[in-house]
Amino acid sequence: MKIGIDARFYGPKQKGLGRYLQKLVEYLEKVDLSNQYVIFLRRDNWNEYQPGNPNFKKVLADYRWYGLPEQILMPIKIWQAKVDLMHYPHFNVPVFCCQPFVVTIHDLVLRRFPTRRASTLNPFLYWLKNLAYRLVVYLAIKRAKKIIAVSDYTKKDILKYFFAKSESASGGKIKPEKIKVVYEGAPARRDIAHRDSPLGTVLDSRTVPKGLSLSKSGLSLGKPYLLYVGNAYPHKNLERLILSFKKLTEDKQMDYRLVLVGELDYFYQRLKNWSENLGFQGPKIIFTDFVSDSDLNILYQNASLYVFPSLGEGFGLPPLEAMAFGLPVVCSKATCLPEILGRAALYFDPENTEEMADKIKQVLKSQKLQEELIDQGFKRIQKYQWSKMAQETLRIYNDANLYKK
Repeated sequence: MKIGIDARFYGPKQKGLGRYLQKLVEYLEKVDLSNQYVIFLRRDNWNEYQPGNPNFKKVLADYRWYGLPEQILMPIKIWQAKVDLMHYPHFNVPVFCCQPFVVTIHDLVLRRFPTRRASTLNPFLYWLKNLAYRLVVYLAIKRAKKIIAVSDYTKKDILKYFFAKSESASGGKIKPEKIKVVYEGAPARRDIAHRDSPLGTVLDSRTVPKGLSLSKSGLSLGKPYLLYVGNAYPHKNLERLILSFKKLTEDKQMDYRLVLVGELDYFYQRLKNWSENLGFQGPKIIFTDFVSDSDLNILYQNASLYVFPSLGEGFGLPPLEAMAFGLPVVCSKATCLPEILGRAALYFDPENTEEMADKIKQVLKSQKLQEELIDQGFKRIQKYQWSKMAQETLRIYNDANLYKK
């Protein structure tokens, strides 16, 4: 069987989806030695993937996501590659794709949180975009041979929003068995030799990431920090995190920085301007912009704790990455997060800034609680393995191919 994978999101710049694709392809190369694979990439990430298995080859498909070229030219490119089965790792399946396909649905955040603040478009264009999103997701779910959901929560969301409306050509409802839950992986435990305190250490000129300015960041001034890694879309709830941090720092004993790691795009710049209007001028809150994996490792290694305030997730990979570095995690209890993180995090109501601040303070003031969360975190990440994800995905490919018309 020749399997195509739409890897146009491949790479660390595409955040969680990019990581998912990287690991999927990496481990499929290890677990599948019989099928052939065509990996479709854009020019921007063409050099980031170098096949390590002779059955894998890459093809240039330099079409931007969510645009007309994707809808018209991507199906032609796939047809030219003569694939038997396609895997789309995101909902944006071309409407005119005629090959059998599997689709991964990571979350339905745009359906659960339809807000124009998540877009730079004017109201009318945003309405059209949201309408198109619903249509594309509906058709992807209806036409897919198999649907991969990255958590039970995501599966339930798919059934909640689309099951009753989705009908097959024969007029019957799509069976829930069509949706398979396949958890993503998590990093292996990192043994941090220099972490001699649960509260982390302070970065100095020898360890600070090259992209950060010591004079601007304040990370070399003897101040420990809280860490968030991810994008700044509205559902990530970073405004409430900043308000909670403001409450936290009103306690003179809580002399911390807040480090927000993510590319300084429109949403991060808007958040930065908003925080400055609150009075956070200077190094209290640090916006790092995009950092490399090696620099991100340094930031994880030196943080005091990891905080994840999201209102909605499909899986929640960043807290698991933090656990791998031995960080205590304080986390929102919304959507899938308790399912994925279990007892390895201290939870708060993401809409309650007082509770968020109290939970953060509770961890920072208790070394015993820090040690318990760190220990539970190391245990929890063992549940999620990229190799297992690849094996289960491969079984879905083989299963879906049996239903090929």
